[in-house]
Amino acid sequence: MLKKKGTMLSVREDLRILDCTIRDGGLVNKFHFTDDFVRGVYETCVASGVDYFEIGKNNSPTLMSEDEFGAWNFCKEEDIRRIVGENNTDMKIAVMSDIGRTVKDELLPKADSVVDMVRIAAYAHQIPEAIELIEDAHAKGYETTINIMAISKLFESDLDEVLETVSKTPVDVIYVVDSFGSFYPEQIRKLTEKYLKIAEETGKKVGIHAHNNMQLAYANTIESMVYGTSFLDATISGLGRGAGNCPLELLIGFLKNPKYKIQPLLKFIQDEIVPLEKELDWGYSIPYMITGQLNEHPRSAMKARAEGDTQFVKFYNSLLDAQQ
Repeated sequence: MLKKKGTMLSVREDLRILDCTIRDGGLVNKFHFTDDFVRGVYETCVASGVDYFEIGKNNSPTLMSEDEFGAWNFCKEEDIRRIVGENNTDMKIAVMSDIGRTVKDELLPKADSVVDMVRIAAYAHQIPEAIELIEDAHAKGYETTINIMAISKLFESDLDEVLETVSKTPVDVIYVVDSFGSFYPEQIRKLTEKYLKIAEETGKKVGIHAHNNMQLAYANTIESMVYGTSFLDATISGLGRGAGNCPLELLIGFLKNPKYKIQPLLKFIQDEIVPLEKELDWGYSIPYMITGQLNEHPRSAMKARAEGDTQFVKFYNSLLDAQQ
């Protein structure tokens, strides 16, 4: 993002773009992406100047079925290296750990891995387990983030307690996560201010991960960034669970930082994403809008989409009834 510095324009040196196309997009097809597709995303992100590439989840094959889920739900070291080699680029590699699906003893020391960052996804009641993973990953030499899920369902006092707790850990980045795509920009602004206050007191950074149920993922990402967030999550063409995420090409176009290049993204979209749209279902739709407006998990909308259900009034009323 360009900002004024005296009479000159400069860029914010603290900004980092994290691409989570494969990880969030993997929730659409159970991580059954081909090596060629994953390699294509990796190479596109390198060419575009992206700072971090999240290649998937490092869930344990002892807890989840390798018959049901593809390789990028597990991110074994040999699979990652098959795509990135030694990753002799400026872009860093990230994986995400889900609480209850990850075995910390299976995480290699950083010295033995091409991965640079471990991102921990946790709900408020899972924070004790998340802290264990954060401490273990740091002890092994990784950068870490904590993505606190479903905060739109938390009481403010509960969120304050969670933030105070995680701020005392060695985690590097604390993420504002709009899990259900239910936040408006003014809410994101207040959350960003809350997170930044904690982060500034403890020397941490803040990130934003937005979903697009109400067509606000891009707007909310920009809003959070303007108020001081440093780590910005995005996916190519918004590919991600349900309504998807902040589109990477929109974000890079907005930042106008010469470090970032949009042409490689446009080529990948025209060559790979356009055909993929005929196979996978993601992006804005009325059922996802409804779950976003009602602050509900999009699983019911995903089911309706899969079944071809277009009875939107009935769907809306059924969610309202369930909330009463």
